[in-house]
Amino acid sequence: FFFVSIFFRTKMLHRCISASRRMGRPQGIRTLFQCMAPLLARRLPFLTVPSAQCTDGDVDVYAPYDNKHIASIPSTDAAGIETALTTAYSVFQDRSKWLSTSRRVEILKKLCTLMEERVEELTIEAAQEGGKPYVDSKVEVLRAIDGINVCIETLRTQAGTEVPMNLNASSAGRLAITRHEPVGVVVAVSAFNHPLNLIVHQAIPAVATGCPVIVKPAEDTPVSCWNLVKLLREAGLPAEYCQAVVTKDVVNAEKLVCDPRVAFFTFIGSAKVGWMLRSKLAPGTKVALEHGGAAPVIVAPDADIDMAIGSLSKGGFYHAGQVCVSVQRVFAPKSMAREVAARFAEVARIQKIGDPTEPETEVGPLIRHREVDRVHQWVTEAVQGGAELLVGGNKVSDSCYECTVLYDPPKDAKVSLMEIFGPVICVYPYNHIDEALERANNVPFQFQAAVWTK
Repeated sequence: FFFVSIFFRTKMLHRCISASRRMGRPQGIRTLFQCMAPLLARRLPFLTVPSAQCTDGDVDVYAPYDNKHIASIPSTDAAGIETALTTAYSVFQDRSKWLSTSRRVEILKKLCTLMEERVEELTIEAAQEGGKPYVDSKVEVLRAIDGINVCIETLRTQAGTEVPMNLNASSAGRLAITRHEPVGVVVAVSAFNHPLNLIVHQAIPAVATGCPVIVKPAEDTPVSCWNLVKLLREAGLPAEYCQAVVTKDVVNAEKLVCDPRVAFFTFIGSAKVGWMLRSKLAPGTKVALEHGGAAPVIVAPDADIDMAIGSLSKGGFYHAGQVCVSVQRVFAPKSMAREVAARFAEVARIQKIGDPTEPETEVGPLIRHREVDRVHQWVTEAVQGGAELLVGGNKVSDSCYECTVLYDPPKDAKVSLMEIFGPVICVYPYNHIDEALERANNVPFQFQAAVWTK
């Protein structure tokens, strides 16, 4: 049976390679990836140093669109977390192991080269595991490469400062300067919606400044993180400078974040989890939290609607609304609100929803099936409360939801107060700009706000 299985798998592989060669590189790689998908599910290695043993089983990764098994990654147990922390702290404490600025620049340049050579592969894997459509995932990969270049340029241009002296007798004949040094061990906990670029935003500045970093990607989308860490090592970064872990145990995750050896904690995710973790940090740990919110847009009376609709629609339906700055609440003058909502509905109707690895797809799946059910529940509650459903409002499948436009949902509806993280745009009429400002600000959190005006 084993040899028969190998024979058929080998035969399938040859057919896939032949088909991909006939189609050219971009389409060929997609075809090769898709037809080999059943063979590509793999068990990824530990990325701690030294490699720990796993006693917590595996974290299985599934494509949100069709629920295909993509990969399995060993869940790091308490001993593994301790290994990662000990390794990172030890390399930081030993100044003989610090990397020079020139060496860090060299590594980051090499990383950019490696990523540029593999844009297509990185794009398809990010699209498959995260559900963001192929076209947008490619933009993410290119933006990630640009982000690394920004870190390189920052190292070239950012420096310490001279502190004014010789101003009085006590400072006469003295010189005082500041210089930048690594702060220490960095722990980065990331989100699913930009599985490569968020890791770049959190981990690469640490690498650039010479800080050992331990990355915990979202359990739904760890493959892109694993790809980046392996490419960093291929580019020449010593393994102990960038480790990656996933863990099924919340206690182990808290142990990683709250350990006193952690000098800086960077978090992207929900406000509830972020503020909870911040409250448990060891004294002296610096922290950066990035959350989302029910982002408002105020359309001013002088706004050019033709210009506004395209950008705002993209902002609302991009990545099926699963973005911390997604356009969710749009406030428009009462005389224009109906037209604005109708124009959004026109755009929503023509969005191509489907497989995120296909170039034609405009809106992909939600990250988990239960999120589709939650979005549908919120929309249904809003309609029952008095909102007018202009388009959408239905599940396309277990994984996808229709692009939806609601007109004037109640002020106390979930879609009016909370981040929906789904492809839903709500339009609210206002009589005076002060009313729009008051309602726009009437939420606990929002990560961005905008005004569309001439």
